[in-house]
Amino acid sequence: MAILYDKLFALLAERGLNAYTLKKEKVVGNATIEKLQKNEGNIDTRSIVRLCKFLQCQPGDIMEFVDDGAE
Repeated sequence: MAILYDKLFALLAERGLNAYTLKKEKVVGNATIEKLQKNEGNIDTRSIVRLCKFLQCQPGDIMEFVDDGAE
């Protein structure tokens, strides 16, 4: 099972933003941005809240659950 953050980067691009914007605006830190870009590891809900607040969106707008059959 995996959470993919491709929707986040598509939303950023759609709005003329990028990962650097998240860092510059202190929405999330470097380590979190790297995890998001690589779709690896877990990020905490506080980071999701900050992203959603900054982008004025819902969690489903930035992340997607994909069931890869593994547990």
